[in-house]
Amino acid sequence: MSMEIIKGKSILNKVAIGPILYHRKTESQVKRRTVENTGEEISRYEAAVACAKEELRTLHRKACEEVGETGAAVFEVHMMMLEDADYRDSVLNIIRNQKTNAEYAAAVTGDNFYRLFADMDDEYFRARAADVKDITDRLIKILSGNAVESGFLTRPVILMAEDLAPSETVQLEKNMLLGFITEQGSPNSHTAILARSMNIPALVSVAVKESWDGKMAVIDGETGTLYVDPDEKTLASMENKKKAEEEQERLLQELKDKEDITLDGTKVKLYANIGDVSDVAAVLKSNAAGIGLFRSEFLYLEKKTYPTEEEQFAAYRQVAEMMAGKEVIIRTLDIGADKQADYFKLKKEENPAMGYRAIRICLTRPEIFKTQLRAIYRASAFGKISIMFPMIASLWEVRKAKEIAASVREELTVQGVPFSDVAIGIMIETPAAAIISDDLAKEVDFFSIGTNDLVQYTLAIDRQNEKLDQFYDPGHPAVMRLIRFVAESGHRHGCTVGICGELGAETGLTEEFLKMGIDELSVSPSFLLKVRKKIRETDLTK
Repeated sequence: MSMEIIKGKSILNKVAIGPILYHRKTESQVKRRTVENTGEEISRYEAAVACAKEELRTLHRKACEEVGETGAAVFEVHMMMLEDADYRDSVLNIIRNQKTNAEYAAAVTGDNFYRLFADMDDEYFRARAADVKDITDRLIKILSGNAVESGFLTRPVILMAEDLAPSETVQLEKNMLLGFITEQGSPNSHTAILARSMNIPALVSVAVKESWDGKMAVIDGETGTLYVDPDEKTLASMENKKKAEEEQERLLQELKDKEDITLDGTKVKLYANIGDVSDVAAVLKSNAAGIGLFRSEFLYLEKKTYPTEEEQFAAYRQVAEMMAGKEVIIRTLDIGADKQADYFKLKKEENPAMGYRAIRICLTRPEIFKTQLRAIYRASAFGKISIMFPMIASLWEVRKAKEIAASVREELTVQGVPFSDVAIGIMIETPAAAIISDDLAKEVDFFSIGTNDLVQYTLAIDRQNEKLDQFYDPGHPAVMRLIRFVAESGHRHGCTVGICGELGAETGLTEEFLKMGIDELSVSPSFLLKVRKKIRETDLTK
């Protein structure tokens, strides 16, 4: 036997080791029947929809218990899909016009809608194709009198299938599921979101083989690699890696409710960076003091057109409510550079990193900016929200942004829309902002140092250019001096100063940052505990 090494797209940065079980789904055979009484078929369809909704409510309750409200939201989405007017009208029209049975009408509608989503350019919408298939399969099984499969795992395995629907995933025996591998799916699918919430390693986009059934395998979530029949050296290496992960999990339990305080009694705000509502679960799990960076542009990147005020409000409100009074710092949209949304119709630029992006778009397209600010201020009535403007380089930019924010507050006041006091801060990620930080500090409540851009702009190095790796030094003395100067400038004028870039998670620099007087470190949820451990081991008096 020789080891096979296969690449896929990873869902969770974890290792799974165990035998593969190939899951062959039993597909419902849908036959077309001509019916005389179309009214009766429509009644059968409506009854199946009602039954499906009840099943989904049960799954929603189960998922809430196991993975929380955020992970369970997929089943609410499925219930809404069942009520979708276009989907329903298609089914009913096929029954009436073609005089066919409800099973066939649902199958045709499901296939049409599946293709519609699957052929879209946007990855988010392509991922919704699986949801359409899931609800359609459920309806057909109910109409055909077949129960939805569950409870087939009898021993711990890595489950392999062409695809897994969200409803299948949540019904799997969690104690028997080491991980899963699927041929279809995407990291943005609801199944993937559930897997992350359930803490299950998984790979998607793997060309699965039935011949792997029963073979020993390893999923390396960090590299997105599947090893089938691993050799002794690989297996030993992966077992050690898994032990290290388990030790980290144990550390998680020990540190979860510990204070972020140094040995000498200095309290530090340890916050988390998130890009989506679904990330809040990991933040809560690690008991972060707040969210130091909510990358709001992801609300724009996953859409085909500008997200509405209501859509943004719903997301910001949900995060604020889930954080239950802890601070949530929302960065206004940072579209441009490496984050493009076609509907913004941004022209191609020779140097996009230093081009038309972030606050520069907001100040020149105030209608987009005001929509977002209205949503943020409205959400502030449901929790502690702060606003942060990115890519600031000049004093006038801050003043103009604050002026637009003030006009939004006036509008909301006139309309009788409630909102709370919202602190306003800025990202310090350009050398210009760092150098004039003593002036900027007089205008805002807080600074957050975006070290990713600050490093590349200070060193004149494209951080995405692999050829420059040896020249890229995040801890360069020039960068550290700028950070120190920003901290001093901010504190001189009553500004709190945080770091929200990747350097915030660099534990080799944690002590130096704290000695500079940095008040807050905001890191990816996966790094929270590592940084907490370092904070608690640091003595600033030495």
